Amino acid sequence: MDLIAIIAAVVATVVGVIIGIFLGKKIFAQDTQKQVDEAEAQVKRAETQAQKTLDDAKILAETLKEKKLLEAKEHFNQLKNNQEKEANQRNAKIAENEAKLKQQQQSLNDKTAAVQRQIQEYDQLKENMESQMVAFNIKKAELDRHHEEHIKRLEKVAGLSAEQAKTELMEVVKEEARTRAMAHVKDIMEEAKVNASKEAKKIIIQSIQRLGAEVTIENAITVFNLESDEIKGQIIGREGRNIRALEAATGVDLIIDDTPEAIVLSCFDPLRREIARLSLQRLVQDGRIHPARIEEVVEKTKKQIEEQIMEIGERTIIELGVHGLHKDLVRLVGKMRFRSSYGQNLLMHSKETANLCGIMASELGLGQKVVKLAKRAGLLHDIGKVPDEETELSHALLGAKLAEKAGEHASIVNAIGAHHDEMEMLYIISPIVQACDAISGARPGARREMMQSYLQRIKDLENLAMAYNGVEKAYAIQAGRELRVMVEAEKITDADSERLSFEIADKIQKEMQYPGQIKVTVIRELRAVNIAR
Repeated sequence: MDLIAIIAAVVATVVGVIIGIFLGKKIFAQDTQKQVDEAEAQVKRAETQAQKTLDDAKILAETLKEKKLLEAKEHFNQLKNNQEKEANQRNAKIAENEAKLKQQQQSLNDKTAAVQRQIQEYDQLKENMESQMVAFNIKKAELDRHHEEHIKRLEKVAGLSAEQAKTELMEVVKEEARTRAMAHVKDIMEEAKVNASKEAKKIIIQSIQRLGAEVTIENAITVFNLESDEIKGQIIGREGRNIRALEAATGVDLIIDDTPEAIVLSCFDPLRREIARLSLQRLVQDGRIHPARIEEVVEKTKKQIEEQIMEIGERTIIELGVHGLHKDLVRLVGKMRFRSSYGQNLLMHSKETANLCGIMASELGLGQKVVKLAKRAGLLHDIGKVPDEETELSHALLGAKLAEKAGEHASIVNAIGAHHDEMEMLYIISPIVQACDAISGARPGARREMMQSYLQRIKDLENLAMAYNGVEKAYAIQAGRELRVMVEAEKITDADSERLSFEIADKIQKEMQYPGQIKVTVIRELRAVNIAR
């Protein structure tokens, strides 16, 4: 653009000079020769100036041209280098992919060859098996023929058929077994009479040692107060149908005796006792007490208890300042309110452990983040004791599994699983939780070891009955002295009920340890329900 402007200026100057000369000659023709000479001198100077300007313009144009060519050449070289570099990278990648492809192809070929060898071996093995099977069938047919001939010869010698011989042999064996069994029973009875006094004293001493009276009252019964004793008759119902329906629906034993204005609810599970207490309270207030109404009220009460469990869990985490807890863990925290561990309320124990963990972590100067994690782990360390489904895992490992499923931090999962040394301690809060759990349980009177074994025995008793086919519900009542089993009428007949009662009692004797005796009651009830519309 600069070159064009310079050339244009030069041309304009030359044109202007020429026009000036033409006009000067025409207008001033009459001037003197001196003026003409001056004019010609001016024209020559103008031509010289124009030529000089034109030369400068050409020089400048050449300079700009060389500069632009140099820049274009450098840009071209740069583009060429970039393209060559990219091409080299692409070629290297292509070569790498080709090498991988060749390797995969070789691996595939090796696997194909191995499969072909296996197919050949299988075909050969199949041929061998078929030939052996043919030989086996031939030998079997020959053995069957010899066996039939042998039986015929024996029947001919003995004068009896095979069925008659079996019948006589079974009768002889039965009579001999019956005689031996009677003798064995007689020996056992004689031995029992000799050892009865000693064994009775031993059982009484063990019962006293394993269970204290105050523990039973605190953990196994609830007293329901009545306004008057007249309501007891309504609760019992005609021929006891109301009390049986309430016990079957809740799994709680109702003890109605001469105690004035009171009913005792007996069950090892505090959650069941609470459901029975609230259900009984609603029924007494309503006044309509019959089996259908009892089942309806119990179902409503169970739903109410679930809502109460969530409310207790939410209130607990707010009180302790534990935030962002999964709703399943909140529910388990609330559920701990209705459980006891070694005679100690599980929720109170967990709250106490959580506070101790927070204080200990703070005193150790571990930082606010670790303090919160320790407090959270202390609250959740015993959630494995309140699962919705029983498993074979210990409560520590089960609690760790539940926490991991709910997305808890790895340190919390490890602290829960390791607080009874069942996992390796990997984080600093794990020994803190273990120490605080021991501190909370070590207070005088905080725990009673035998209560835990008693509750476990009651649960095992119910689970043993539930393992049989056709059993719908099973409840251990009378402090574990009676097992009440509800069966499905469509699957279990009356004869099967007697057999089932015997089998459960026999299995309890063989597999469980318990003081005294356990009564097994199998209940089969057929209901026919229709609705008139």
